[in-house]
Amino acid sequence: MHPILEKLRETSASVKVGALETEESAASLSEFLESGVKLASSHPKIEDVYYRAIRALMKCIVKSPSGAQMLIEGAVFIGCWLESTGTISAETLSRFCPNAAQSSFLLFADFKREDGLIPYKITDAGPAFRQVQMATPLARSVWRHYRLNPDKTFLEKMYRAISENDKWLETWRDTRKTGCVEAFCTFDTGHDASPRFWHVKDAPLDGDPAKCDPDSPILPFLAPDMTANVYCQRLYLAKMAEELGGSANAWREKAERTYEALMKQCYDQKDHFFYDRDRLDRFVKIQSDILIRVLACEVGDDAMFEDALRRYLLNTKKFFSRYPITTIAMDDPRFSQMIEYNSWSGQISFLTQLRLPIAFELHRRYVELTWIMNPILTALSRFENFAGGLSAWLGIEGYSSNYSPTMLCVLDYLERMCGIYPVSGNELWFTALAPAGMDYGEIIAEETAYSRIVKGRLFELANEKDRSFVFRDGELMYEFPKGVRLVTDETGRLKGLIGMSVRMVEGFVCFKGEEIPFSASGNETLEYSAKGFASVDKPGVVPPNYGEMDERAL
Repeated sequence: MHPILEKLRETSASVKVGALETEESAASLSEFLESGVKLASSHPKIEDVYYRAIRALMKCIVKSPSGAQMLIEGAVFIGCWLESTGTISAETLSRFCPNAAQSSFLLFADFKREDGLIPYKITDAGPAFRQVQMATPLARSVWRHYRLNPDKTFLEKMYRAISENDKWLETWRDTRKTGCVEAFCTFDTGHDASPRFWHVKDAPLDGDPAKCDPDSPILPFLAPDMTANVYCQRLYLAKMAEELGGSANAWREKAERTYEALMKQCYDQKDHFFYDRDRLDRFVKIQSDILIRVLACEVGDDAMFEDALRRYLLNTKKFFSRYPITTIAMDDPRFSQMIEYNSWSGQISFLTQLRLPIAFELHRRYVELTWIMNPILTALSRFENFAGGLSAWLGIEGYSSNYSPTMLCVLDYLERMCGIYPVSGNELWFTALAPAGMDYGEIIAEETAYSRIVKGRLFELANEKDRSFVFRDGELMYEFPKGVRLVTDETGRLKGLIGMSVRMVEGFVCFKGEEIPFSASGNETLEYSAKGFASVDKPGVVPPNYGEMDERAL
């Protein structure tokens, strides 16, 4: 009756991935298999790259200097980096290998310096403290992991470490007393080779993260992404404090002051963009993925995010390239199409790709996010080396190989697009879409099936051409049309629907012998009760545009 589901059930993930050589990789694969996560596709390429990504990812889980499991960046970056591996990558990994993710988080608390500074990376040689290298907020990644994998001992240890690091930043990275966090070098934000940091040294003075070069004509920068990071971390430190029985008031007050400083110092009201401010109090007018970094730190309301979509993120003159999103605006003459070296000067970065869904989903821009995921998945279906970068125009692999954020992007995007995604608010998202082949008329997958074990129960999602089906422990629970996302609690109890297409999706959810009617427009959230479905949020859909500000909606 359901050939794609039968294919999933006949698939052995362990056989698909194959045997692994090291004890750490094998242990992580065992943990991955315990999650029950598997994918089957009607077309082989995307399925093949999925299992190759799992195998390569498991090889990036190694023994740390303390003997615990550690996720490494991969490629030439043989270590665990705070800006990526220790935050957004570990957060993503926690849905598949929570033990490996938790041990990776803990390393940054274990190796914290006595003065409170958290290392920017950990390698075989131990912790390194040359710069700070901030991007994704550690506190939020830890909190999201904790919500999926409750462990108060872990939470308390991480809370103490991040709190002390916050104090270090407050002491050493606000020399201009603006309330912002300052960048002393390129590596502080990990924006290697970006025009943002032209004529700035890569590393801080004397390799000391507390020293800014006094001979620099432009440093220190008031850095919006670093400041937004601290703002967001303080919001989540407040949540941690409450969870641990303390007061959140001080953290929320600090967060509010940081937000005010960010908007006063780094937001250009004319351009509607965030820029660094140099030592001469000038905006560093380079439009980069600094924008999505700030927005992904939960800065701004729905109106600000919609404005950013219209002006920048969905603008084919700015960041909405054929394979979005670029690291430098395409209409900037400093935008580079070169992909042969480690550069944040134009090519698509898979770290950016991992970070951006948080901002889109925070503002319920689910449909617009699929317009980014579809071309990226199309390109990934052709990948051989899991490079860290991608050509924004051609979709070909760029610099490096065996880069763990790229492997995680494969797993993450497919789970969001056509899988079973566990949300930290104790929800499950069953998304009835298929990766749309964007290039050369190629079909990536007409049908998919996906499984995941949640609280000891096996859930399966079969996405056929026109209908989707949810099973729990082998029994059919729901049948519904393609083009929506079914929302349940962790037991599978129906909570609602989300429209996942620009078209109006109408039909029935078949559940317990009943046919429950619904209609859902793009991004519309429907809440389910005994009375049926009711619309509770309808933000509309922002279309792509071609350069000029366009107020129309879909």
